[in-house]
Amino acid sequence: MSEPLTPRETKTARRRGLTLIAAAVVVVGVGWGAWDWFSGRHFESTDNAYVAGNVVQITPQVAGTVVAIGADDTDHVQTGQTLVRLDPADARIALDQAQAQLAQTVREVRSLYANNAALQAQISLRSADLARAEAEVARLEDDVRRRAPLMASGAVGKEEFQHANAVVNTAKSSATAARAALLAAKEQLAASQTQTEGTRVQEHPSVQRAAAKVREAFLALQRTELVAPLSGYVAKRGVQVGQRVAAGAPLMTVVELDKLWVDANFKESQLQKLRIGQSVDLVADLYGDKVAYHGTVAGLGAGTGAAFALLPAQNATGNWIKVVQRVPVRIALDAAQVAQHPLRIGLSMDVKVDTDDQSGPMLSTAQRSAPVAATSVYDAQLEAADAAVEKTISANLGREATARASSAVLAAAARTANH
Repeated sequence: MSEPLTPRETKTARRRGLTLIAAAVVVVGVGWGAWDWFSGRHFESTDNAYVAGNVVQITPQVAGTVVAIGADDTDHVQTGQTLVRLDPADARIALDQAQAQLAQTVREVRSLYANNAALQAQISLRSADLARAEAEVARLEDDVRRRAPLMASGAVGKEEFQHANAVVNTAKSSATAARAALLAAKEQLAASQTQTEGTRVQEHPSVQRAAAKVREAFLALQRTELVAPLSGYVAKRGVQVGQRVAAGAPLMTVVELDKLWVDANFKESQLQKLRIGQSVDLVADLYGDKVAYHGTVAGLGAGTGAAFALLPAQNATGNWIKVVQRVPVRIALDAAQVAQHPLRIGLSMDVKVDTDDQSGPMLSTAQRSAPVAATSVYDAQLEAADAAVEKTISANLGREATARASSAVLAAAARTANH
């Protein structure tokens, strides 16, 4: 059995233990300080970060009754795939009416061009009448001039001479009437040409107005089928068969899970060293530390979350408590890593930004040369509408009749020039 320690030995042992503890604290402090100086101070991290992406809302452009649903929650859809179909009966009837009105308008405009040819022929006829009347006046005046010397010798009686003068006056009246008829015919042609001059049948304003109605009705019919504007996964389907939906009512959403980013909310005290283009390491709670994502800082928000809140804070009130604000920082992800380890909208992420390279700007000044997102599925609808208009116009244009009318106009104009 060991002897108890003396007070001197106890004091010495206590001093030795405290010295060891102090030395350990100093070593740990020096180690932490060295790590922070060489590495730790070059990183900013936060766990207030979440996955974000394009959430496209599917809404009808026209009102109608749902007759079919082509996709459900969690389904993957391709660009242009039919998602919802509305009852097309009303839209089809409206399209038939618009096409019938366009056909009638084309035929009415064709009659305007045909009237031009008829009026040109009428001018030619009036020109011929005028020429004949003027020739008759010249002949009768010449006859009167020959009779005038014969009156002195009595070879021609006075009554006969007066009768010849009366015939000349009558012929002049007929020539004046023919001239007036020619002028009236020209005015009628000019008035008619104001409706057709400088344009063709298919380019006439009345035809264009009726064609616009056909396009409108055709697009309304096409829009009874709601298609996916982009490829993605369906979420939040709230539409049911038989439901009467209004234009703009949300029916479902499509999420692009292959084009995701992370919104990391850093404290305002952490923003001093953050720059666009800096490297970022991310860890998702979904996979844990087994999967590490790599990204880059794409941009810093223009304001704090509180500044854009629906009910912003009223810091001018008397009861004020300072709260550290956070600014959203967008982080672009590696598309290949996202494809290999898929993420979901709203998942939590741990973010660590390497702030050693501070050559990039804090705020982006570059202008985009391409849209953030775009779709071409609706272009086909307009092209189909144009094709329907062209088909209706061609069916009622009567190109041969138009060609004959144009030939008649040219022939009449040539005859007028010859006269």
